[in-house]
Amino acid sequence: MKHVLTVSCPSTRGIVAAISGFLADKGCNIVDSSQFEDVETGKFFMRVGFQSEDGLSGSQISKNFAEIAKRFSMTAEFHRSDERTKVLLMVSRFGHCLNDLLYRWRIGALPIDIVGVVSNHFDYQKVVVNHDIPFHHIKVTKENKPEAEAKMMWIVEQTGAELVVLARYMQVLSDQLCAKMSGRIINIHHSFLPSFKGANPYKQAYERGVKLIGATAHYVTADLDEGPIIEQDTVRITHAQSAEDYVSLGRDVESQVLARAIHAHIHHRTFINGNRTVVFPASPRSYASERMG
Repeated sequence: MKHVLTVSCPSTRGIVAAISGFLADKGCNIVDSSQFEDVETGKFFMRVGFQSEDGLSGSQISKNFAEIAKRFSMTAEFHRSDERTKVLLMVSRFGHCLNDLLYRWRIGALPIDIVGVVSNHFDYQKVVVNHDIPFHHIKVTKENKPEAEAKMMWIVEQTGAELVVLARYMQVLSDQLCAKMSGRIINIHHSFLPSFKGANPYKQAYERGVKLIGATAHYVTADLDEGPIIEQDTVRITHAQSAEDYVSLGRDVESQVLARAIHAHIHHRTFINGNRTVVFPASPRSYASERMG
């Protein structure tokens, strides 16, 4: 049985030895390991993939690990590698990220359980229902925003959603919701240098002759577009490309970046470190197993 252990704690001597010694004593074989010490904050982060030779469950191992966690003031979590994260998707009127995630989920490239899709419009209701996924329409206005968010949280609780993905959901979430779901909401947006906000950002970029566009996926905080960054990428543009090309390339990079961010999160490779993140890359061996779920 394969498991993942994630650890964050104050940095000190002996952490790696204590963890590896504990797992060896419990008959576990470490298959991959990553660690990082932030010298600025004095924090230590570690992710260990291991296999239990004796068939011990994560809860059994976790109970025995409590003494080590206490000794090093650790926040430690054990996860079964075959457990699928329950994900709630949210979308408005741009469907490229939603369609990309549905495709990756359908072919097994993104091993998650999509427990529902929430939208403030009906544009993608048929697409979602055709995938046998519950669709929830929640109209959002200035007047009903508290009620809409209360309904949204009710759906999160009823479905047991562990992660909310804003797949181009064009509504600002309240500070209260962001705090309650801290570290459990991922957003995607375009990235331009210089930055263009408001309507038609790709058109603005085209008119300014931007040569590099990209996308940023991050955890959501009260400032919607400025949470801890998980994943980014860029694509080059030439003078020969049109405004429509900007839009097409931008949608492609947004979809890829969002999928990679979700992939890292569901496999417990991300750690929030203040306003930043620690994101451990998947090794070639572990990436193959992660793709297969």
